[in-house]
Amino acid sequence: MSKLHFPEKFLWGSATSSYQIEGAWQEDGKGESIWDRFAHTPGKIIDGSNGDVACDHYHRWRDDIALMKELGLQAYRFSIAWPRILPQGVGVVNQKGIDFYSRLVDGLLEAGITPFVTLYHWDLPQAIQDRGGWPNRFAAEAFIEYTDVVTRALGDRVKHWITHNEPWCAGLLSHQIGEHAPGWQDWYAGLAASHHLLLSHGWAVPVIHRNSSDAEVGITLNLYPITTGERTSENLTAVRLYDGYFNRWFLDPVYGRRYPADMVEAYRKAGLLPAGELDFVVEGDFEAMAAYTDFLGVNYYSRSVVKADPKGGPFPVGDEENATLERTDMGWEVYPQGLYELLCRLHFEYQPAKIYITENGASYADAPGVDGKVHDTRRRDYLRGHFIKAHEAMAVGVPLAGYFVWSLMDNFEWARGYTQRFGIVWVDYETQVRIPKESARWLQQVIAQNAVE
Repeated sequence: MSKLHFPEKFLWGSATSSYQIEGAWQEDGKGESIWDRFAHTPGKIIDGSNGDVACDHYHRWRDDIALMKELGLQAYRFSIAWPRILPQGVGVVNQKGIDFYSRLVDGLLEAGITPFVTLYHWDLPQAIQDRGGWPNRFAAEAFIEYTDVVTRALGDRVKHWITHNEPWCAGLLSHQIGEHAPGWQDWYAGLAASHHLLLSHGWAVPVIHRNSSDAEVGITLNLYPITTGERTSENLTAVRLYDGYFNRWFLDPVYGRRYPADMVEAYRKAGLLPAGELDFVVEGDFEAMAAYTDFLGVNYYSRSVVKADPKGGPFPVGDEENATLERTDMGWEVYPQGLYELLCRLHFEYQPAKIYITENGASYADAPGVDGKVHDTRRRDYLRGHFIKAHEAMAVGVPLAGYFVWSLMDNFEWARGYTQRFGIVWVDYETQVRIPKESARWLQQVIAQNAVE
């Protein structure tokens, strides 16, 4: 097969998040986060672990940058721990926290690696949670103070900013389903939290531009193509509702369309809006949420297959009988075609100015063999299939500008603890030894050639 070449300025990178890799959870003045509290609560993490040490990146960042440089990464997406900057969420700034990220940014730039900074990847200060958390409007206001502090400190060097990572997870998975911190199971709280996350994004955009001249600002959404097995009218309605719940509820307001009317009606009919309306919406919110963004970050892992609830419930259920493709260790289908479908939909329906794939990857448990190497051929094949589909999407006009593999290294996988390994670099959590996997060496060649075959 001939090589598929990517554009000259296409960016290849990898991604991490603060709580998943940093450790040092109580060092140098850092405050407690909701994930510190959640992971220390018995029964919340599947293997009883936490992120107290994780990959010890807080102390090993120099070595990690050297590893990135060795692998040829052109960009690195990482997040900042809000409670490391403002231990109480607002008020007194922790200079040691600022200094850590400043050193990290300088180290990346010195290595020729472009920093992409995510301001919020879920580690809300517990002090903000104690005042109501994201379901309370105060959290959105506090986020702007935090954004201002960080972008004033780093905005002279960081020129790519992401306000939020996956507000569906921070809003609904965390407050409606309860799988992530703070672990609530309240539909209304989930919708309110999601609203304030999107609102804080919109409020933050002009603040970032003010403090970081010539910067690109965007938001990262986790998105899925939705399908069903049998195309009955009931199942097609289920597809529409799940798309509204997962995709359109977040895409539409970011692109100036407010919340989808069919979903507001569905929530109202299901009795999930106590006042019969979205009473957390204040005049001017939708205009703020639709602040112009320079790019859309897309996290893609798989598709969703759903059907109408056979018990007559108002919302869709998973259709496992028709979700029969190869699975990763997370149980997610391997479906590269979904990336093509999703990118094309975003381009033709929402027309973002630019798109970055800010996360894409797979969990496989491959460990070092007798030769000391990690032969993760399934991850290599997973990435190759998705790279090819991304290239196909660009061929029909999708403005894809870069691709960040998740993740740089094995790490704390939220409620799954250390039971899942997404990294292209294997980590021994006892010794903190890092071993680049076969997929990392393959990615190194892809980047060097700016092509896949």
